[in-house]
Amino acid sequence: MQLVYSRSSTATQSLLRQRHILTEAGLLIRTEGVAEGFRPAEGVRLFEDPATTSKIPALDRPAFGQIAATAHPGDTLTVSELFRLCRDLVDIHTVRDWCQARGVVLRVLSGPLSNLHDLAASDATTAVIINVITAVGQFQRDLQNELTVEGIAAAQAEGRYRGRPPALAGAQREQVRSAFTDQGTSIAALARAHGVSRAAIRTALGDLLPAQSVPSPRSP
Repeated sequence: MQLVYSRSSTATQSLLRQRHILTEAGLLIRTEGVAEGFRPAEGVRLFEDPATTSKIPALDRPAFGQIAATAHPGDTLTVSELFRLCRDLVDIHTVRDWCQARGVVLRVLSGPLSNLHDLAASDATTAVIINVITAVGQFQRDLQNELTVEGIAAAQAEGRYRGRPPALAGAQREQVRSAFTDQGTSIAALARAHGVSRAAIRTALGDLLPAQSVPSPRSP
């Protein structure tokens, strides 16, 4: 059986890009006439973790618990992009060990590791390739974060950095809240009227929305 996993970091992120990649691979089928409508192809089971930060190890996420209860030896676990499943090298090795113990093949459809038939293979060549490519990617992310922190620190020292101002504040924020509660104006219409993203409108509405509709902080 084909087991397919996808994840988004926040409630405002869409799974659409991943679904398109999975559709091109024949694992999902587009449902005509339905916006963002997809269904698993025959012999495929789809598991999704929407609004789930990558800081949670893969094996601790709700959808992966469902995969663990479903997987059998000989099954293939497929993800569109490796970072949707694993955050770092430690997480990758944890998932590899899990797959090896259960006889599950691990595939990724895009990126430098997409040429490997089975990322969970126990041969030395596969292990070295994964270690090198993942370590380089992690180093690049760490370096970028370090440069960002240093840049902010330098700007603060020179009095040039004030942080990112809120997209909507003061009277404009109150206008948005009033239009939403008194006139029933939709989030999409408010975003167009004020020239900001829908996420900014949801943030301004805050307590006026159900808890799950308020965007959570973006996670890497």
